[in-house]
Amino acid sequence: VQQPPTDGISEMQFSPTADLLAAASWDNNVRIYEIQPNGTSVAKAMYSHSAPALCCAWSKDGTKLVSGGADKIAKLFDISTGQSTQVAQHDAPIKEVRWVDGASPILATGSWDKTIKYWDTRQATPISTVTLPERLYAMDSVFPLLVAATADRHLVIYNLNNPSTPFKSMTSPLKWQTRTISCFPAGNGYGIGSIEGRVAIQYVEDKDASLNFSFKCHREGGQNVRDKATVYSVNCINWHPVHGTFSTAGADGSFAFWDKDSRQKLKTFPKVGSPISTTCFNRTGSIFAYAVSYDWNKGHTGATAQTQNKIMLHSVNEIDVKPRKRQ
Repeated sequence: VQQPPTDGISEMQFSPTADLLAAASWDNNVRIYEIQPNGTSVAKAMYSHSAPALCCAWSKDGTKLVSGGADKIAKLFDISTGQSTQVAQHDAPIKEVRWVDGASPILATGSWDKTIKYWDTRQATPISTVTLPERLYAMDSVFPLLVAATADRHLVIYNLNNPSTPFKSMTSPLKWQTRTISCFPAGNGYGIGSIEGRVAIQYVEDKDASLNFSFKCHREGGQNVRDKATVYSVNCINWHPVHGTFSTAGADGSFAFWDKDSRQKLKTFPKVGSPISTTCFNRTGSIFAYAVSYDWNKGHTGATAQTQNKIMLHSVNEIDVKPRKRQ
């Protein structure tokens, strides 16, 4: 992608209605690129936070983009007017933003201040505030499901028909800190990734518990007992919009496609030489965007002037994402 962000890329999202790619960055800016049919890109718009932009999400109709940042506010950018306005406020950085509407334009913002706030973006005060057990690290929503992952491996699951009361609270099935969470397209479960090269596939309802499983990925070596594996963080999980298969990407600089129903890997791609911080599919599943960017897995000392920041577009081959029969 031409004119990429100049610092770490924290989140990317494709519009649900067009091939517009939004990218939030540690350089305080949120950029929107138009991806052409031939794979080239045009920088369309940019607006700024006063501190690193940590997250972004498109409205269902693709007319607006919301972003949250370390400046503790969320901004709403209108595609047609090119104007951005503040629509949410927290007491600490906003780590995740998601539109959670069944019908009305309701925004959920999750923060390191240990709360999720629900907003009608036309009003200055939140509709509702829920308190979390710890700082929010990851959040995703597919109506009526919203899943929040916090520090200390807490998971809080909400039914958005009753958004102020947790439907279920539990400890992550993974032993290490949660890095990413992504709801199934059907809204009946989620994939969760940790800093220790593992992904868990979890269903919400207890009756489906036999379908839950976890697996290792994004690690090197460790084939025998004496050989210690080098383990990397799983930074992003995305679901294919057509086939319901999913991608993982990690600090090892690789991404792979998987099928949860047959529990098998569909395709692994070569390493890109730097961590992949965030990824997304476009609305048809024909483009997979991935950001080659420092992901803070080694703390601030790992961020050097040589660190590259680029957004790559991968043309998705149908055979790589189609589900396969169980072997």
